[in-house]
Amino acid sequence: MTTTSGKPGADRLSEVVGALREWQNDGAPMQLHPGDLGWYWRSGAEATAAAVRTWSRDGRILAVGLLDGPGLLRLTMAPDAQRDEELARRLVEDVTQPERGVLPEGRVNIESPTGALVQDLLFEDGWKADEPWTPLRRDLAEPVRDPGVRIEVVGPERAHTFTAVHRAAFDGSSFTGERWHAMAAGLPYADARCLLAYDDQGNAVAAVTVWSAGPGRPGLLEPMGVHREHRRHGYGRAITVAAAAALQRLGSSSAIVCTPSSNIGAVATYTSAGFELRPEVRDQYRDA
Repeated sequence: MTTTSGKPGADRLSEVVGALREWQNDGAPMQLHPGDLGWYWRSGAEATAAAVRTWSRDGRILAVGLLDGPGLLRLTMAPDAQRDEELARRLVEDVTQPERGVLPEGRVNIESPTGALVQDLLFEDGWKADEPWTPLRRDLAEPVRDPGVRIEVVGPERAHTFTAVHRAAFDGSSFTGERWHAMAAGLPYADARCLLAYDDQGNAVAAVTVWSAGPGRPGLLEPMGVHREHRRHGYGRAITVAAAAALQRLGSSSAIVCTPSSNIGAVATYTSAGFELRPEVRDQYRDA
């Protein structure tokens, strides 16, 4: 059967999320996670569906891509299809021809699992390696220690507090209570939690969202941030530990996160919370 590409409607996103859940395992390289779709869902189901691309054969989804911005495709494949030549060549054709509606002309990036055949073919086509990212992982087989600060699981009544901390942690963030409610209505959020950390004066000082892919599979931290007025007090480490504990309660086998290698502070925060460095990964890019 020939590989076909498509754009799922909002009514088929459950199939896409299900495929991404099945593909997660602790031995796999860093890859697109159902939580990445869940985080995008803050723009709503229709916008999420419009940003998703699928490649299928004989009725089975073999690859999923998320257009996480106008020039970035985050791409992953079924474990048994990462070296599938017919699929890889179809992917390269689709991402390099703007008229196929995946990536535009000009400078663009693709994130894909290390070792996937599509990476080899893109390098052969002249694509280059971009700046390095550092994946980190914490095994959840052993109990997670107490984070040492008060942690609250966020419900609808705390959405505005959570998003206010997020905006104070990330310059340019447009996250609002309304967007939190859209995210929480999404399919992946059924297996997710938002957490807030508080200082001794009762101020919300750090926020994180964790995404489970189901029992026995790695869970994702996306995103984690500390309020700019409360940094350098250990709150990043504390809420990262709390995030690992929350994923453990959800049945995750491990907690994973990925950050630019240049963000030395973030790497230090995650390692201080018990996360171990994994080999660096790089997007591929095509010059304008």
